[in-house]
Amino acid sequence: MTHQRSLSALSNFLPLVTRGGLILAVLSALLLAARPAHAQTESVLYTFCSIGAPQYCYDGAQPSGNLVLDSHGNLYGTTTWGGSEVAGGTVFKVTPKGSETVLYGFGAGGAMDGFQPYLAGVVFDKAGNLYGTTFEGGVNHGGTVFELSPTGAETVLHSFTWNSSDGTGPLAGVVLDKAGNLYGTTVEGGVGNNGYGYGTVFKLTPTGTYTVLYSFTGGTDGCFPYAAPVLGKKGVLYGITSGESCSSFGTVFKLTPTGTLTVLHTFVNDRADGLDPKAGLALDKAGNLYGTTYFGGATGSGTVFKITPKGTYTVLYNFTGLDGRNPFASVILDAADNIYGTTYYGGANNLGTVFKLTPTGTETVLHSFAGYPTDGAYPLTGVVLGKKGILYGATYGGGSTRDGIVFKVVP
Repeated sequence: MTHQRSLSALSNFLPLVTRGGLILAVLSALLLAARPAHAQTESVLYTFCSIGAPQYCYDGAQPSGNLVLDSHGNLYGTTTWGGSEVAGGTVFKVTPKGSETVLYGFGAGGAMDGFQPYLAGVVFDKAGNLYGTTFEGGVNHGGTVFELSPTGAETVLHSFTWNSSDGTGPLAGVVLDKAGNLYGTTVEGGVGNNGYGYGTVFKLTPTGTYTVLYSFTGGTDGCFPYAAPVLGKKGVLYGITSGESCSSFGTVFKLTPTGTLTVLHTFVNDRADGLDPKAGLALDKAGNLYGTTYFGGATGSGTVFKITPKGTYTVLYNFTGLDGRNPFASVILDAADNIYGTTYYGGANNLGTVFKLTPTGTETVLHSFAGYPTDGAYPLTGVVLGKKGILYGATYGGGSTRDGIVFKVVP
């Protein structure tokens, strides 16, 4: 049952990915000349499936959720596969010197602890506990929200029910407020859609009280939120819907703590402003929102966009090919409001890029992935900014095992 649900939901998940390779969507884009990169040095910190290959990948395989960085420079994230014979995915740690530790392997307890964190990274609290989601598993088979202690003890905080009005299948991770409340989305469940639902936004308190803040209808409010919301002032949440298979081609929304949703922007089929956002949003100090669309823009290869607090929408950049195409992951900003991110395709080898975009819209390709055997390929994750301007991230494929890497880009 869970596999049927997974395949149904992930039929919307472009690019569709499977163990043993990538099923690449047939896409067309113009491969135009990109702005040359400055002197950047990319290196592989860790290659997944280096232990127990190729059957089990005890160290994990195919990372797809954004990484987080602690004060000591250690990186934390998730893999969608591997970790044990059950291969339910992992939570991992990689040190600055490239030593990897599996903090937890999902599925060893019969999937009651959760199974396969797809696009879901992890977040920290002040005590060093990690929080995240799994798309499947749990006692009700609809995915979980989990807590992982610094010693690696896992606790399921909430178990979603398959085909439920409370939400099913959290594809993205969670965000944490100062009071310890967790917020996230489910890509399925909620009301409508012949009982399957169009997805939800939820809240989970420290005491375990679960509340659906909003249930998407598939109408003008959009459907299928792939990404976790971002938390703004006064508890307001901002997020996106992918818009596939409903009345729009995606939306950007604002949700108050009381559950009132306002659509800030609706993507339409003229393509000019982009189509099909899949990544979460970034928020600057002035309250501007930044995001990406997977399709659309001037050449159909995706965009980077900005929305002001008053709702003015601007395309900051249109991808064309050699400069990257089809960004799947969220972007980040530095103190000067430069934007950093990744594209899933494009670049010199059409295996994805790491890019920088200035506030005025000038794009630089910092790295074009080269793939097997020495480099990564197809980043589903964004990047995180460390000390001295070093960027860290992961790729879903590539490396000597073709099961993904953790990388750094040094300016």
